[in-house]
Formats: sequence, structure tokens, C-alpha cells
Amino acid sequence: MNDLDVLRVFCAGDGRFGNPLGVVRDGRTCPDDASRQALAAELGYSETVFVDDPERGVVDIRTPGTRMSFAGHPLVGVAWLLDVEELRPPAGSVWARYDGEFTWITARPEWVEGKRTEQYATPAEVDALPAPPPGEGWLYAWAWEDEAAGRIRARGFPRRPDGVIAEDEATGSAAALLAAQLNRALNITQGAGSQILTAPGPDGTVEIGGRVRFDVPPQAGPSQGRLARPVC
Repeated sequence: MNDLDVLRVFCAGDGRFGNPLGVVRDGRTCPDDASRQALAAELGYSETVFVDDPERGVVDIRTPGTRMSFAGHPLVGVAWLLDVEELRPPAGSVWARYDGEFTWITARPEWVEGKRTEQYATPAEVDALPAPPPGEGWLYAWAWEDEAAGRIRARGFPRRPDGVIAEDEATGSAAALLAAQLNRALNITQGAGSQILTAPGPDGTVEIGGRVRFDVPPQAGPSQGRLARPVC
């Protein structure tokens, strides 16, 4: 048995919404590539994280179909859960900090692979898009809600061949990419109501911030978002 923590990352101010994330705290329970990929596919979250070394922050990130070198919402979530200053996904060192209710990570936009941003004229046009819209490749559709204030409406569509996730509720890596392209801090509302904050740094990095909560299912007991189950 191993505890599987289930979090919601990039919650709104009232604690709702956020993108679900599975975290296997003891990666040794899923020691090989096949077992990890099978679990990620079974859980069906946009990402699942396997913690290989909690002290050094070494983590392995999986979608239902593949391994990722970097992803925003999993790293914000696992930074909050482990309360560490540095994480080590395959892409490189990711620094974390904590500011009141927000957890922040620092990332490089060049780590974001295979995602394309597309601006729409109004938030209503973004809201009207089907999930997923026609086409191929990861699409981050966005529009200004208030350009002067840096407020954006966005939706994320993986459009992966496995088709497991039609729409991503909150996408930290795409938010970082957009912040780098626009070169400004952003307050993004994505999906049904998740909130992502970004802040470009002078060295070409981008900070990604958000609220994290345990995902508490109906009638949950004191374990909150932790599910004791055989994970591999």
C-alpha cells in the first residue's frame, strides 16, 4: 500500500476549481517506467507526479500517455505538498517560494515544449470554443479581459492522440510561455474558474504562482486528499 495524495492546483480565491493532481510520495512503489505510465493512465489526471527523492526534490512527471521533462501545475502542487525550496524534474532545477496563500515556482519558458498560444478578440470567443477545438497540437487560447490590469481569460486544449484530457483546467507551463511572450505579469482565469499568476524575471525566467488545496471528495474523512490504495 502507498498513499496517493490528490491535490487541486491553481484554485480560485474561494478554494474552488483548480486542476487535479496525483502525487505518489514514495516513487519506489512504482519503480519502473511501465508501472508509472500505467498508473498515470489509470488515474486519468492531466499529470501525476512520482517523488523519487523528497529531500533533494527529484520528481518524475507523467501524463496519461507520456513522461514530461517540465510541467507547471504538477511542480506548484508538489512544492506545496513537500514544502521544499528546490525541485529537480528532468528539465532542470526549479526554485520554489511561498507567499501567503500562494505557492510559486521559477521556470524557464524554453522548457515549455509543444504548446502554442493563440489570441482571440474577446473572452466570449474563448468561452465559445468547443472542447477540444478542431486542429492538432497543444493550444492555449486566450483573450484580454482587462489589458491594463494584466487580466486574461484562457482555456487549454492538449489535443493529444490519447484523447484522455479534452480540456486542461489550469496549465502553468502555458501561462509561463504566454507571460514570456507578452513580457508582463499576468492574472489568468483558466477553465471553469482556476486562477494562475505569472511574473517574468529579469534573467529570462518566469514565476508561476497559485493556490493549492487537498482534493476532498464528498464524505471525506480526516485523511482529506490522501487515498490509501495499492498504486502499482
